[in-house]
Amino acid sequence: MFDKVLIANRGEIAVRVARTCRDLGIATVGVYSDLDADSLHVRACDQAFRLPSDQGGRAYLDVAAVLEVVGRSGAKAVHPGYGFLSEHAGFARAVAEAGAVFVGPPPAAIEVMGSKIGARLAAEAAGVAGVPGRNEPVADASEVVAFGTAHGWPVAIKASYGGGGRGMKVVRDPAGAEEALQSAQREALAAFGRDEVYLERYLTWPRHVEMQVAADRHGNAVWLGERDCSIQRRHQKLVEETPAPGFPDALRRRMGEAAVALTRATGYENVGTVEFLYAEEQFFFLEMNTRLQVEHPVTELVTGLDLVELQLRIAAGEPLGLAQEEVERRGHAIECRVNAEEPAGGAFLPSPGRITRCTWPSGPNVRVDAGYEPGDEVTPHFDNLLAKIAVWGANRDEALRRLRRALAETVVEGVATTVPAVEAVLETEAFRDGTHSTRFLEEAMDLGQLLPAPPALGTPGDAGTVLREVDAEVDGQRFRVRLFVPEAPVTATRPGAPPAPAGRRRAAAGGAVAGDGHVVAPMQGTIVKVHVRAGEAVAAGAVLCVLEAMKMENPVTAPSSGVVVEVRVAAGDALGTGDLIAVIEPEAG
Repeated sequence: MFDKVLIANRGEIAVRVARTCRDLGIATVGVYSDLDADSLHVRACDQAFRLPSDQGGRAYLDVAAVLEVVGRSGAKAVHPGYGFLSEHAGFARAVAEAGAVFVGPPPAAIEVMGSKIGARLAAEAAGVAGVPGRNEPVADASEVVAFGTAHGWPVAIKASYGGGGRGMKVVRDPAGAEEALQSAQREALAAFGRDEVYLERYLTWPRHVEMQVAADRHGNAVWLGERDCSIQRRHQKLVEETPAPGFPDALRRRMGEAAVALTRATGYENVGTVEFLYAEEQFFFLEMNTRLQVEHPVTELVTGLDLVELQLRIAAGEPLGLAQEEVERRGHAIECRVNAEEPAGGAFLPSPGRITRCTWPSGPNVRVDAGYEPGDEVTPHFDNLLAKIAVWGANRDEALRRLRRALAETVVEGVATTVPAVEAVLETEAFRDGTHSTRFLEEAMDLGQLLPAPPALGTPGDAGTVLREVDAEVDGQRFRVRLFVPEAPVTATRPGAPPAPAGRRRAAAGGAVAGDGHVVAPMQGTIVKVHVRAGEAVAAGAVLCVLEAMKMENPVTAPSSGVVVEVRVAAGDALGTGDLIAVIEPEAG
C-alpha cells in the first residue's frame, strides 16, 4: 500500500478520499487554487500545495502543475477523484512516467472509454447494444438536422470526452440545431478541454440505471449492483438509489454480466461504472465512466465496501479478493445531491456566494459527504455540489422516511440549494411508485410552488434592522421565528472567515428585473454570447444573452415583450449578481 497519496481534486470528493486514506494510515497531499485556498478539502489533507491560478477555475486541469506537486511532495500515488483530470489518459500516463501510480484504470482503457464514440464501438464489439446514434464526431448543424430527420426528434448532442451532463444539449426540431451545437461545443471545451460532440436518439421516457463494476490486473472482475439515477435536471443527477425500484432480478443479472463483459473486453482495471438507459424492459449502453462516481456512497451502504479503499488496493497491485458469489447487497440506500442552485420555479439557477450558516443532518444510518462548512465561499468557477446526503433503510419505504427526516434537519444559508426540489420529488406518486424517468423532474413536475430561498440570517433590512432567529412562547409552546430586529454586530461563523455579504438579489428564472425594464444578472458569471442589439424588438421569453456559471450555460431571457433600448454587456464580460445586462422598453398597454 502507498504511504502518501496526492488528491488531484477539490470539494467533497477530495475530503472523502482523504478520510479513507486517513483510515488506512496513508498521508494525503491536497492541491488548491487561489479561488479556494481556504476550502474544506485543503484543511482535510495533511499537506496542501498551491496550483498556479492565473487560469482561474482551470487550475485543476493544469497537468504540469499537478505533476510538479507530485514531485515536490513525494506522493507515491495520485487519486483523481471525479471530473477535472480523472478521465484524462494523458494525465494518467504522465503520472506513471513521473514515477507515481495513477489510482484508476490503465491509460489505454481510459482512451477507449473516454471517447464516448470509442465506447459505443467497444460496447458493440462486446455484444452490448447501445442507444441508436452516430459513431463519429459532428462538425456542422446540417448533420444534426439529417440525423433528426432520419431517426426522429428530439436528438441529444453529447460531449465525446465528458459526462455529468456537461456539453449535452437536446434539440427538439431543426430550428434549434445550430445554437444547440455551438452551446454543446462551448460547454464541452470549458469542462473537458475538447469540443468534440456526437449524436444519439433522445429516448422519450427512459430510466437511467448504471452498474458498478470492479476489476483487478489479475483477471478478476465483478459487478456490485445497480443504481437508479433517473431524477435529473439539466441532464445532471439529483437523486440516486440502489436497488433500482421495480427492476427485475433477471434483468439485473443480465445488466451486470453485460457490464463485466465490457470491462473485460477493454482490459479495464480498478473501479468503474457502466451506464445504461432502461426502457420497456430493455437496457441500452450509454457510456462508461472510468472513475469513481459521485453517487458511489449508496453502493457502499448496501454492500459494506469502501470503494475508495478498493481503488487504492487495486492500484497497489492487490487482487480484488472478492468473487461474484461473495458480493452481498443488503437493504436500500438513497442519496440526494445538495447543489448551490435556486430551484424555485424549476429554474435551478446557480447560486454562488458565502455560506453563512450550515447544519448537516446526522443520526442512525445517515451519511453526509460535504465539501463546505460555514464561512466557506461557493465560487462560480467550479461545480456547485456542496454535499451528498445518503441514507440506508431495511427497505425502500424506510429509506425514504429517513431521507425526509435528514432533509428536514439540513440547514444551509447564504446560498440557495436544491433541497426543496428533492423534498418535492420525494412526495410525488411517480417517484414513490418508481414510474419516473430522466425527464420527470423537468417535464412532469410543477416546481412553481417552490419559493425562493429566504434571506440569510444577518441580512440587512430597512431602517437599521437585520434578520435574526428568535425564540417565542405562546401558551407555553415554544416557537422559533425569523424577524428583522435592530441591527447588532454579526460574528463570522468560523474563526478567520470574512463577514457575510449583504443580501443578494435572486431570480426564479431568466434575468432578474430591477425595475423600469432593467434586466440584471441573476448570478455571478461570464457572458459567452449576446443575442440582441439596441433597437431590436423582443418577445417575452426571448434569449437576450447566455451567462456561463459553474461550468453550465444559462440563458437570460426577456421578462416581457418590448424594444431593447440598451445592451450593457459583451461576450467575455464577467458579471456579479445584480449587474445590469440590458434595458427593455415594455410594449404599451
